[in-house]
Amino acid sequence: MTERTTSSHWASTIVQSLEQQGVDCRPLFAGLGLDYSALNDTEARFPQDAMTRLWQQATQVSGNPAIGLGMARVVRPSAMHVVGYTLMSSHTLLEGIQSLVRYQRIIGEAADLALKSTAQGYELSLAIQGDRLPSTRESAEGSLAYFLAFCRWLACRPLQPRLVRLRGAAPLDCAAYRAVFQAPLQFDAEHYALCFAHEDLQAPLPGANAELARLHQRYADDYLSRYGDGPVSQQARQWLYQMLPQGEPRREALAQALLLSERTLQRRLQEEGSSFHQLLDDTRRTLAEQYLAQPALSLQEIAYLLGFSAPSTFFRAFRRWFACTPNAYRARR
Repeated sequence: MTERTTSSHWASTIVQSLEQQGVDCRPLFAGLGLDYSALNDTEARFPQDAMTRLWQQATQVSGNPAIGLGMARVVRPSAMHVVGYTLMSSHTLLEGIQSLVRYQRIIGEAADLALKSTAQGYELSLAIQGDRLPSTRESAEGSLAYFLAFCRWLACRPLQPRLVRLRGAAPLDCAAYRAVFQAPLQFDAEHYALCFAHEDLQAPLPGANAELARLHQRYADDYLSRYGDGPVSQQARQWLYQMLPQGEPRREALAQALLLSERTLQRRLQEEGSSFHQLLDDTRRTLAEQYLAQPALSLQEIAYLLGFSAPSTFFRAFRRWFACTPNAYRARR
């Protein structure tokens, strides 16, 4: 499995936020085997699981479970690589967010962003996938807090979401969340999301510049072409993450999504030492470990999130993976 990475631009913004809140990140980097000086290397990238451990240790050292919200205080376009400058020159926030969704992999490969239009407005949803470790709550909350603060900075007005969706139980004191988001909060949500009114995203931005927007988009496209889409197996895994909650994924649907024939898809996966069924099984196993680490999710919910038609099918697969029941596995953790 190809390791997901985070750009040095985003990693250095996380570190700046943590250090502003009193966390000395140098010894944490050393303990994690990371090169602190690489934060200044614009081409460097850091393993996603290492960034997860950084969030975990920073939360433990600080004793602040809401430490991710500090990301709202370190707004700078360079945090999102060239994507930040593309947003700055966009005609509207809607246009900018569409660019963010398109170029997200430049910032970090672990985040899956999706924008959808609803009757009430627009919803930008976020899911962060780990490799061997489930992503942290602090990472997702920090990403939402940062992006909302960035949008307010771009719009030059106190942009207020209709709703902010947050996974996990509500803390005993929600003051920090209310101060940062300044919007209705929904805890124990199915996913992380910022919900906006139509007019908030469709209003023109003060810094809009069509010529600069085209220039930044060309640069982002060039970066992606050099960076590559990654192996077919990696693209397939990302697709599976998105499609599993909708039911049993089908190989022909994946081939269509990747603009490949089924035969070509099968051949490309074989060349990478994999297959559709192996990827599906491996992805489900990885996600099962992550979901079981979240006490709020019931086993039935996990079964359906993994695309199984019935909990009994999930239980049989889990016994094959770990030689024990999901309940026994969760109890050990």
